[in-house]
Amino acid sequence: MTRIDDVARLAGVSTATVSRALRGLPTVTEATRLRVLDAAARLGYIASPSASRLAGGKTRAVAVVVPRITRWFFSTVVEAAEDTLQEAGYSLLLYNLGGRERTRHRLLQTANLHQRVDAMMLIATPLEPSDFAAITASAMPGVTVSSGTVVPGWPSVRIDDVAAARSATAHLIGLGHRRIAHISGSSADELAFTTHLDRRRGYQEALIAAGLTTDPALDVEGDFTISGGGRATTELLRRDPLPSAIFAACDEMAFGAIAVLRQAGLRVPADVSVIGVDDHDVARVVGLTTVAQPAAEQGRLAARALLGPLRGAGRDEPVASVILPTRLILRESTAPPAGTR
Repeated sequence: MTRIDDVARLAGVSTATVSRALRGLPTVTEATRLRVLDAAARLGYIASPSASRLAGGKTRAVAVVVPRITRWFFSTVVEAAEDTLQEAGYSLLLYNLGGRERTRHRLLQTANLHQRVDAMMLIATPLEPSDFAAITASAMPGVTVSSGTVVPGWPSVRIDDVAAARSATAHLIGLGHRRIAHISGSSADELAFTTHLDRRRGYQEALIAAGLTTDPALDVEGDFTISGGGRATTELLRRDPLPSAIFAACDEMAFGAIAVLRQAGLRVPADVSVIGVDDHDVARVVGLTTVAQPAAEQGRLAARALLGPLRGAGRDEPVASVILPTRLILRESTAPPAGTR
């Protein structure tokens, strides 16, 4: 079995240099790196992750933390981040919190993450004051995605959720709707991140800008799931008069809203218009008008934001945070209210 010592002898360098060259560290010249790669290829040497960790103190792994991996947005971000990290030679360790706050607490404060990974990506994961102390103590590079939480020294990648909601609501107002309901996330969620608050704010800002009154009875919670959107819509069907349009804070809740409306014998959009946020993979199939956000691009950019610090480049120069644009996509689920066409 070929050992790292064999590669070092053939390349005429030390074993430490072989380790650094195979890990792509900038402290090795290009000529030396090529010589080491050639020697490794000739000998058929493949470095094991444990050996690399022992030699360089690095795991070549990144922790990615999500509230619930089953949600479309989270899984899309994770897949794109993993592709980018794997291309750079890093593995991804997924930590799915399952919506439980105690799991986040245990992970960040007692799991000794710094011994398992070299960096961390927090996707829509709210933090407590004690979490910041644990993160600071780990001295790991990190990045947040779609989060209102600011971690000192970490860049963030997100969209402007307020603007996205404002755009969705303004579209309904522009069609002539005046009684517009809003389906939001659940404030009772243990890991309630700020997205639902920002999108509610955008909804309210659009109504006020148009001279409309915000009605608390038309603002119901749906927990960012299809079933949650359905339950919220069932509640809205008890309102008199019915809303002529529904802005759901995510596409999955919009899907649930459309299903319940149709089960109640109402037509979308002839009786009630529905709009969401995301541009979920199924949105095109069901003809949902939505405000598209680049979920995969957020994952790619977040992974790239980690690669510089991981490779030892730019550690003293913080990576800039990014706010990506959204865009309104018109499909068949929205139309002017009945009687105005």
